[in-house]
Order: sequence, then C-alpha cells, then structure tokens
Amino acid sequence: MFFKNLTLFRFPTSIDFSEVDTLLPQVVLKPVGALEMTSRGFISPFGREEKNQFSHRIGDALWLTVGGEDKILPSVVVNDLLARKLEEIEEKEGRKPGGRERKRLKDDLLHELLPRAFVKSSRTDAFLDLQHGYVAVDSSSRKTGENVMSDIRGMLGSFPAMPLNAEVAPRSILTAWIAGEPLPEGLSLGEECEMKDPAEGGAVVKCQHQELRCDEIDKHLDAGKQVTKLALVFEDNLSFVLGDDLIVRKLKFLDGALDQLEHIDEEGRRAELDARFALQSGEIRRLFLLLEQAFKLSKADS
Repeated sequence: MFFKNLTLFRFPTSIDFSEVDTLLPQVVLKPVGALEMTSRGFISPFGREEKNQFSHRIGDALWLTVGGEDKILPSVVVNDLLARKLEEIEEKEGRKPGGRERKRLKDDLLHELLPRAFVKSSRTDAFLDLQHGYVAVDSSSRKTGENVMSDIRGMLGSFPAMPLNAEVAPRSILTAWIAGEPLPEGLSLGEECEMKDPAEGGAVVKCQHQELRCDEIDKHLDAGKQVTKLALVFEDNLSFVLGDDLIVRKLKFLDGALDQLEHIDEEGRRAELDARFALQSGEIRRLFLLLEQAFKLSKADS
C-alpha cells in the first residue's frame, strides 16, 4: 500500500483525535441498501475483512480509510427501457405520456432495477499528520479529497480542514525552477512538464521524457508560457508531478526509500502494511515540510 497521489489539506493541530477509535465504529461502511445508489463509511485500513480496528496510528501519523459501495446502473440502460415502455403505452393506448408520468415510470424502473444492479466497491486512504496539521488523501481529485474531509467532519462533529493556501503563486515558483533558479535542497527536476500561455485559450505544451533545462524549453518560457505541472525527484526516495494546484500526482517511492523495507525482520501481511505505512508517512512528512517552506504554505488557525 503506497499512495499514488496526494491531495493535501490543513487543519488546526489543536483538534483532539483521542476519541477516534471510539467514534469510528459508529460511522463504519454499511452495505448499500436494495433501493440505494451508494453507501459510504469508514473501513479498516487493513482491509474490509478486519472488523475490530478501523484506524491505525504510529506516533503522530494516523491512517484512516473511507470505503464506498456504488450501484452500477448505466443511464443508457434505464433510458432504453423507458423508451420501450413509452412506445408500448403509445401503441396500446394511443397517447404519449406527459412529463409527470414519464418521471413516475422512470422512478418505477429504477426501483425495479436497483436491487439487481452490480455493486462496485472502492476505498480512499488518508494520512493525517497530527503534529504538523495536514491530511494527505490518496487521490488527485479535489472533490474526492473534500468528500473525505466531510467524512472525517461527520465522525468528529467538527473538522475545519481547508485546501492548501500558498502565500506565493505556485505557478511562478514552478516556472522559476524550470527556468534555472535553484531548487530547494534535495529536490531536482524530472523529465515531464506542462506549460500554458496565460492568455485565455492560449497554447498548451506538454513534455515527457524531456531534459527540462534546454533551449527548446527556454523558447517557450521566453514566449511567456508558465509551468502548470512539473516532474520532480526528492532525493532518491520519491518522484512525482507537482501541479500549480499543489496536488501531487504520479507519486512513486523509489529505491532510496524502498531499501529501508529490507531491514524489516517481521513477517506477515499486517506487519508488512505497518512497515510500509511507517515508511510512507515519514517520507510524505518530509516532502510536505519541504513544500511548506518552498511555497510558504499557510497554517490552519489554531
């Protein structure tokens, strides 16, 4: 289990998480009902089969997982059956159903189909750093991250988490780095970037497997394009693509980090997940603190 993306939020470090293990059993995932489209709730980070432990904590690192069950009922299927029903009524009764009747017929079809629909399961993991006051959600979707914040808020009763706020424009920092200004210690350029003309409807240039300090890139910068996504490497431990929205995408743990797992003597799936979480939370914390300084990230109100 390694996160592949990071959507980050800040929260006040004064929030009390001491009752989490007492509160979580009250908001666990319940199977989606026969006439429901979706169900959400917390599950154990160690898997749905675990019914006794719904969080995992190592020091100030707290691991929570939100599970979901969603009915798969394509609208094209519903609309096709509705069209057949309407044709049948028109042929038998010689009339076209009005809007209200069409809606009632569609609702009847949904009630008929929902109990037989396939169910798709999902999980979204989140790492909370209680010392530094931030949440890292394993998703590149801001909406998914907001949903997780809402789930935590529903559990605690109050959770004033906010998206990251940089005191300097992230796009200007990313553009400066690719233009040759020194990067923070331990950070180096990767081989991928996206640049945009700031004018509305302006050109977009995407580069992959590309040396980023070169004449070709400089020409785009001279033309006024700004960097909106930039591939970076943190020491020999992490590689990722950082966007001007401060979402970390394509996160990979490299050999420099993974080598640390070779020294773990414990065996078993639970022990392996525990070791991976300890490694992951530590590396994400180091990365966050670097980004916090580079982009002058605001702290949440205490």
